[in-house]
Amino acid sequence: MNFSAVPDYHMHTPRCNHATGTMRDYVDVAIKRGLREIGISDHSPMPDNFDAEWRMQPDELEDYWQELDVAWHYGRERGLNVRRALEIDFRSDQPDYTQSLISRYPWDYIIGSIHYLGDWGFDNPDAQQEWEHWSLQDAWVAYFDAVAASAESGLFDIIAHPDLMKKYGYRQPDDARVKAAEIRMLTAVRDADCCLEISSAGLRKPAAEIYPRAAMIECAASMGISFAYGSDAHAPEDVAYAMQDCLTCLHRYGVHHVACFEQRQRTMMDFTR
Repeated sequence: MNFSAVPDYHMHTPRCNHATGTMRDYVDVAIKRGLREIGISDHSPMPDNFDAEWRMQPDELEDYWQELDVAWHYGRERGLNVRRALEIDFRSDQPDYTQSLISRYPWDYIIGSIHYLGDWGFDNPDAQQEWEHWSLQDAWVAYFDAVAASAESGLFDIIAHPDLMKKYGYRQPDDARVKAAEIRMLTAVRDADCCLEISSAGLRKPAAEIYPRAAMIECAASMGISFAYGSDAHAPEDVAYAMQDCLTCLHRYGVHHVACFEQRQRTMMDFTR
């Protein structure tokens, strides 16, 4: 399998306040690891200063774009494509705001993610006590419904880490309601022609498992859903983390292609050649 040809499309910068390393550092590590393409996709600002400690501020977006442009030139001089992207938390009451972020610059792709149910940041280590107020079944149904809504919005090219809810070990239960919500979510991703992210980040978290779990990958593959790879790097050493594990898992379920993007146009690359 040709791992070096697979782009790593999910990485962050210190602008999100919880990542380290410059864009140049990420480019240098990607080149050292033999990659041909990466995408930098930091956390977008949110309105009303929501979640400000975990993302860039609105007045940083122009500087972020300028940094991406510098990284693009730096990578190009060294034989690496650097795609310019953004990760946006989807909130169903803010589609106009999200569209305004997307419209400001000629992004190569947009990642949609769900980190919140209402105001509960379920993947925040300081907010785990909120589980006392949720049943496992209700939380997973609400989460999958939110991910489905993000796909249905038509705003995104890639749906990030689609079972992030398990990050701290609260795994998807074997429950008919949850399974039905999962199928609704995957159907929404398929119908919107979004890519599902296969992410190695879960291997670095208490979940100790790829996002999404193998059973979801198998189901998505059977539905013809496309995949994109992301390490969700928050430090340069995370670039291409466990890429081989992720691609081996895709291959096991008959997936031989991953998505590549430029100017929000998708092509599929055969990583088995």
